[in-house]
Amino acid sequence: MSTEFRHISVLLQESVDLLEVNPCGTYVDGTLGGGGHAELVCSKLQKDATFVGIDRDMTAIRAASERLSKFGNTVKIVHSNFADVKKVLEDLGIEKIDGAILDLGVSSPQLDTAERGFSYNMDARLDMRMNREDSLSAFEVVNEYSEKELARIIFDYGEDRFAKQIARAIVTAREQNVIETTFQLSEIIKSAIPAKLRFADKHPAKRTFQAIRIEVNNELGILESAICDFAEVLKPGGVLSVISFHSLEDRIVKQTFQKLASGCECPKSFPVCVCGKKPLVKIITKKPIVSGKIELENNMRAHSAKLRAIKKL
Repeated sequence: MSTEFRHISVLLQESVDLLEVNPCGTYVDGTLGGGGHAELVCSKLQKDATFVGIDRDMTAIRAASERLSKFGNTVKIVHSNFADVKKVLEDLGIEKIDGAILDLGVSSPQLDTAERGFSYNMDARLDMRMNREDSLSAFEVVNEYSEKELARIIFDYGEDRFAKQIARAIVTAREQNVIETTFQLSEIIKSAIPAKLRFADKHPAKRTFQAIRIEVNNELGILESAICDFAEVLKPGGVLSVISFHSLEDRIVKQTFQKLASGCECPKSFPVCVCGKKPLVKIITKKPIVSGKIELENNMRAHSAKLRAIKKL
């Protein structure tokens, strides 16, 4: 596997086990990454099966292509966004699938490669784009968004109670000089937070960096509609496994699953259903599955991971 994209897949066995892989089936990994989940799924498939891997990061695609090359024509890898799963499948002539996996959020290689500009621990030009062909980067968000817009995304996506103070500090700083690097931004954030809280258990810039990354990649904006699209293209009995890494993602996953499983959208005050909508799926994880002790000891990223799954009715 390429040395430029090393990544330990979280909840690997659990997420693939939920798929109950049909050896002749068609499966999609909407967040291919380095191909960890994909490799396990493909190892269970026969040569006449189909596996589609989607990722918006070309570095990930190169690494996964190398890793999955042993599976030959079974594997189709597409540079795209999982939100466009319907178009990806249409272009490949695939109508329905037997299962899919989404491993949300940022990958370890993206965080660990300084030049990608995701990390507050390594100095680099502000970037944070998962797809480096996208026009919006962290640089534009930090230097062009209004104070009000910055405060909103830091509060909504970073859940930081000092959002207003951080936004004000960013705007004040950029009036003097353009904010170009991750370390510049990190120091500005630190300056906006009360001194006694700067050395808490979490880095003071963690929440703001998360918020800007989510904004740059529209991570939450696409999630609900994408889950609904995946549910729609599943065959009856097909399973969608979704791994999330922070409360905002998990909340959207949970609520979207509940919506798909409930069917009726009539107000609770209605004595009978008049909308006629039927449940599309059933939730097969009553509670989210989390990592066990061994995985937690070996992979820091696993600590916040939650796995939820639905099965098409």
